[in-house]
Amino acid sequence: MKPNTQQLSDLTIQVRRDILRMVHAVNSGHPGGSLGCTEFLVALYQNIMDRKEGFDMDGIGEDLFFLSNGHISPVFYSVLARSGYFPVSELATFRLLNSRLQGHPTTHEDLPGVRIASGSLGQGLSVALGAAQAKKLNGDNHLIYTLHGDGELQEGQNWEAIMYASAKKVDNLIATVDLNGKQIDGTTDEVLAMGSLRAKFEAFDWEVIEITKGNDIESIIGGMNEAKARTGKGKPVCVLLHTEMGNGVDYMMYSHAWHGKAPNDAQLATALEQNYNTGGNSDY
Repeated sequence: MKPNTQQLSDLTIQVRRDILRMVHAVNSGHPGGSLGCTEFLVALYQNIMDRKEGFDMDGIGEDLFFLSNGHISPVFYSVLARSGYFPVSELATFRLLNSRLQGHPTTHEDLPGVRIASGSLGQGLSVALGAAQAKKLNGDNHLIYTLHGDGELQEGQNWEAIMYASAKKVDNLIATVDLNGKQIDGTTDEVLAMGSLRAKFEAFDWEVIEITKGNDIESIIGGMNEAKARTGKGKPVCVLLHTEMGNGVDYMMYSHAWHGKAPNDAQLATALEQNYNTGGNSDY
C-alpha cells in the first residue's frame, strides 16, 4: 500500500535531515541540489516507480532509475536507505574512507540501488537508453527513469542521447530535468544560457511535461503520472521539474552558494530546527 501525502511529507523532512547531517559530518558534499530534489526522489521511490523487493543489477520486471547528476548523492543515498535498499545506519559513513557511500555513487562496492557510477556529468541518459532498449528486447514493459541537472545539459553528450532517443523511438523512458536555474558558478543563464529547454526537447521530437511546483509532493505525483500516461506512444518523455535549490532551509534557498558547501555547527542546528519531523524523528 502506497504511503499517503502526509507520510510522504514526513519522509521528505526526514530525508532533508539526513542530507544536512551527512554533509555536515564530513564538511563535504552537495546539499543544495540534494534538498531541491528531495520531494521528487521521495515521490519517485515511494509512489511512482514499480519496484521489486531486494536488488539485482538485471532489473528485470521492475522500473529502473539512473541518477545522472551524481553529485546529489546525499539525497539519493538517504532515499535508497529509507526505501529499504541498505541499513539507514550506513548513512553515517558518507564520504568516509572505505565507505560504500562515496561523494559520487559508484558500482564497484555493490551498494544496492546504485546501477551506474555517475561522477562525470552528462552520461546518465546514454546509459539509460541502453537499459530502455534492453527492456524492449526482453519484452519487459517496465519504464526507465532518469534525473539530470539543468546545468548538466551544457554537456554535449546529453544532446547526442536526446537525438538518439527520439530517432529510435525509445518511448519507455522518462527523463526528468531538475530545473532550478543554478549551478556551481552561478545561474545557468550567467554560466551558459540554454534558452527554452521545452523548445529544445520538442525540437528533438520529445514529449515534454512541466511540473511548475517541483517541491510539492502532490504536484510531482500528478505530473509524473501524466508522464507515465504518455509513454509507449513512439516518443521519449521529458519532465521539466521546477525546483528551488536548498529547498526547506531558508538561508540556502534562492542562491547557488550552497551547491557544494556544508553547513557549520550553528547553521546545521538552524536547518534542523526548520526541519523537525512531526511525524517522528528517526535520525540515524
